[in-house]
Amino acid sequence: MSALNIGARALSTNLAALQAIGNNIANVNTPGYSRQNVIQQTAGYQQMGSGFFGKGVEITTVERSHNAYLTREAQTSGSVAAADAARYARLQQLESAFPIGNAGLGAALNGVLNAWSDVASSPGNLTARVVVIAKGEELASRLRNTAGQIDALQATTKQQVEGAVKTINTLAQDLAKVNARIAEVQGTGHTPNDLLDQRDKLLGDLGKQVQTSTVFGSNGTVSVFVAGSQPLVLGTRANALATGQDSTDSSRIALSFVQGGVSTAVPEGNLGGGELAGLMRFMNHDLVDVQNLLGRMALATATTVNDQHRLGLDLQGNPGQNFFVPPANAVGLGVPGNTGNAEVSVGVANPSALMASDYELRFETGGTISVVRLSDGTSTSVPALPTEIDGLRFNLDQGAGQPGDRILVRPYAAAARNLQVAIGSPDRLAAASPVMVTPGTGNSGGLSVETLYPAAASAQLTDPVTISFLADGSFTATGLGPGNPAPDNPGPPPSYNFKPGEPITLNGWSLTLRGSPGAGDTFSIAASPPGSISQNAGNGAGMLALRDRATFEGVSLSDGYVSLFSDIGTRVQGAEFAANFSANIASTAETARANVAGVNLDEEAARLLQYQQAYQASAKFLQIAQNTFDSLLQTVGR
Repeated sequence: MSALNIGARALSTNLAALQAIGNNIANVNTPGYSRQNVIQQTAGYQQMGSGFFGKGVEITTVERSHNAYLTREAQTSGSVAAADAARYARLQQLESAFPIGNAGLGAALNGVLNAWSDVASSPGNLTARVVVIAKGEELASRLRNTAGQIDALQATTKQQVEGAVKTINTLAQDLAKVNARIAEVQGTGHTPNDLLDQRDKLLGDLGKQVQTSTVFGSNGTVSVFVAGSQPLVLGTRANALATGQDSTDSSRIALSFVQGGVSTAVPEGNLGGGELAGLMRFMNHDLVDVQNLLGRMALATATTVNDQHRLGLDLQGNPGQNFFVPPANAVGLGVPGNTGNAEVSVGVANPSALMASDYELRFETGGTISVVRLSDGTSTSVPALPTEIDGLRFNLDQGAGQPGDRILVRPYAAAARNLQVAIGSPDRLAAASPVMVTPGTGNSGGLSVETLYPAAASAQLTDPVTISFLADGSFTATGLGPGNPAPDNPGPPPSYNFKPGEPITLNGWSLTLRGSPGAGDTFSIAASPPGSISQNAGNGAGMLALRDRATFEGVSLSDGYVSLFSDIGTRVQGAEFAANFSANIASTAETARANVAGVNLDEEAARLLQYQQAYQASAKFLQIAQNTFDSLLQTVGR
């Protein structure tokens, strides 16, 4: 009877192995499937008179090929790769909003500045003046369109974040359900391989959305934590993430963790990896930084052009007005929980000193106020408002702050979005200069006037000034008002050094002379005669000079777009490298996991042949045992 048992056990065991191999082959392309193996062991032994004889083989269990470390490594690296890929994809879309060449903002900016050259050559030419206004409209339109594309990208990113959060919550619920099913069968002594594969697949999918950490329970369930320590799944119970509008800045999205009806804010920096982290980083950092760079470009350009345009005179002899509609002051946004009622606004004080950043005002104990530049954390303490920092004037419009109050200020958020040209009629273009230079009749002729234009608003702008050159090449100046630089040489007489082609800036005007001065050469600067307006293009030269003015942290106004585009290009290049690098690491980790858990058809084919032969041999042995038993019965029956 034992021979029959050995044969029957061998037959059923090898058949089970063949079934497991067939299942492996069937699921070779099933995502998350781990190869299963029938684990066999000897069925024991029995003692007989002539020795110990084995009882055959039996099945211990069916286990899956699985390495917990490699699986976790693949999930973690996949989470990082998903974050980098999501950010890189968004940055590529952002980069497309900033073309180069004739379609770019740089061409439009230089177009409006260069258009003044025709006005400077022929100040009475109305066609040239119309071109300047048209170029200004083109620049304003491109800035508005670019800002609109950023707003649209921000909106779609918000939707993508909301979609990612919904996916995370759905996966968390599915994990809790699988945990419950695993806990139900845990007491049988065998591992539910397919359920464990399903759970690993869910954990991998969840990791691509948000980085997780896991803790395994004694009942076979797994608890999942996100954002550092928030329990997204606790055994068989799932909690949730939620999105909402940031209470301080409506352009941003706030993330919170919800457990038992209680919401806890989740800092974006705690997310780690996953698509959600990449999207949040893009929206709260990359998009904000680029929006600030674009807004600074618009605000600095508009303010610089307006300041210079107001220094000139139009064809009617009237003082110049704003060329662009002045951007409104940015209004501070109080943080919920403030106990004071301070209302703060910010305007431009010096367009050449602007830094592309948001700011936060923090009211301290003792009455001082810390103005924090959020881009790098630089903090400046001031006793009170108003104050000027980074080219911005921070004003306290009304009310008062209390210790602990914080106010967010975004000076550049709306600058590009709302930019408009204020000049509509070509005769209102202020191309003329309110001052004119007259060389002395007895000059040696070695010096020529290149340009004279108003450079700054000054009460002494049109006061008569006479420049006289000395034998050593320096010059004296009479008629100067207060606020001018002290003479370079104490004298007597006190004099200024002269370099051909280098502007002489006094009383608010800028005079450039070229050549070699002779002793006694004089130049008189005074108010322009009323009849000279139509042929006067001094302020047109001043507008052209804006091209070389250092405006963006030392970069000239005409090259302002280059620094903006370079920043975007650097971000895209860095994101591309990070995405490729993390993708390679994730691929390597997944390959290592698949080498252990994946199905190899060549290997399965070899095992199929092995167990097929074992099954056939078992069947043959069982047949022989049965025949032997039948012969024995027939012999005994006689």
